[in-house]
Amino acid sequence: MNPNKALWEKGDFTRIAENMRESGEALIKNLGITKGLKVLDLGCGDGTTALPEARLGAEVLGVDIASNLVEAGNKRVKAEGLTNIKFQEGDATNLHDLKDKSFDLVVSIFGAMFAPKPFDVAKEMVRVTRPGGRIVMGNWIPNDPTLVAQILKISSSYSPPPPEGFISPMTWGVESNVIERFGSAGIPKEKISFVRDTYTFRYPGAPSQLLAAFRKYYGPTMNAFEAAEKNGRTEDLAKELDALFNAQNKSPSKDATSIPATFLRVTVTV
Repeated sequence: MNPNKALWEKGDFTRIAENMRESGEALIKNLGITKGLKVLDLGCGDGTTALPEARLGAEVLGVDIASNLVEAGNKRVKAEGLTNIKFQEGDATNLHDLKDKSFDLVVSIFGAMFAPKPFDVAKEMVRVTRPGGRIVMGNWIPNDPTLVAQILKISSSYSPPPPEGFISPMTWGVESNVIERFGSAGIPKEKISFVRDTYTFRYPGAPSQLLAAFRKYYGPTMNAFEAAEKNGRTEDLAKELDALFNAQNKSPSKDATSIPATFLRVTVTV
């Protein structure tokens, strides 16, 4: 099995995504989506940004590598009675069943950044976007002091080294890499813009409860705990992450969690 598919089918990312809905909606409201706009949401999960796009009237296709997330997304669509959106399985490195120049907007918020072969990912996103269309990516930033970059950094320090040739997803959070990748797909750097943006995780419980959800349902954290257990370091990892979640919490209540995380918002004009 594709290791990326295995990673995102592990656990149940929908349980993490539940804490990301509000920020997903806010982000999409700022993208100027109009009725009938053709949108590809790549690495869509169960629809944190795809459903808000459809609610604004866009014709949305959600593509994700994890079959359980595609199924969960289609269930959410059915429950809302939306007819202008569907989810299907696909690989961001090779969107072979999607035609050239078929979307007005390609959105990938913390999705395509996790796919291997970043140059192929950039090429495919450009290929399926019509001339004059846009690509919008949300990418976590390496070594950023906020939540997700730190979770991934801490987790990697407890995990075995990645296989040879592995390119960290966090490299998508570096502007020069983004320029190089889209440049190889024919996009001049003047057509690429960057903004530091904030995504807030909200949870109706204490930070330690949100951490428990990451430990139980989030593939990268699950893998880190499995590796830590083999080395007898489970407690060290749990303590380090617990301290992180508590330190990052901005909620005035100890029984609620609101953790802002900084990301790089990339906009490409094709």
